[in-house]
Formats: sequence, C-alpha cells, structure tokens
Amino acid sequence: MSVHGPVVIATTIVAVNLAERLPDWTDWDGAAFKLGQALGCFGEGDFAAVKSVFWTDNRLGNGLHRALIALVEAGLLDRREEPDEQFRWRADALVATDASGTVDS
Repeated sequence: MSVHGPVVIATTIVAVNLAERLPDWTDWDGAAFKLGQALGCFGEGDFAAVKSVFWTDNRLGNGLHRALIALVEAGLLDRREEPDEQFRWRADALVATDASGTVDS
C-alpha cells in the first residue's frame, strides 16, 4: 500500500491552510507560529502562550524558521528583510496535484 496519495493530500491541506493564514506580510516569529498551527504543532490558541518557542534557541522554533526559508526557495512564500524579516504567501503560488499525485507549484 502506497502512502503517496495521503501524503499529497496532507501537503495540499497544509499549503491551503498556510495560504489562508499568511495573506499579508507577517514578522518571522508570527509566520513560524502560523506554519506550526497549519502543521498541527500548536492549537488555535494565542501566540503569547508559545512565544518562547520562537524567542529562544530550540529545535522546534529553529526548524519552523528553516521550513519558512525552504518554502521561499520552493516559490510558495515571499520573504523580505526590511523593516524586519517577514513572510507572506505568494499571490501567484498555486499548489495542485496532477494525475500521478505529484505536487506542482
């Protein structure tokens, strides 16, 4: 049994969820929080309850930041460094699957 189909579906759901959460420029820590929410790492609670994840050196916070950078490199997010490091979903980024189940953007 292949897990390719469910993986593609889960990836598409996360991408759509993140697109809805990051329509505008968002500081890196807020963007990482929203990515974590889209992945199910955090509930729908308040950023203040978990801000230490992003303001200290730890695997989860660092990993979410690296994931944001990877999404920029994949062409799904925009990034700017002024006035602060910020991210937003690219307006022209579309995530779709073809007949083989391959994710295209």
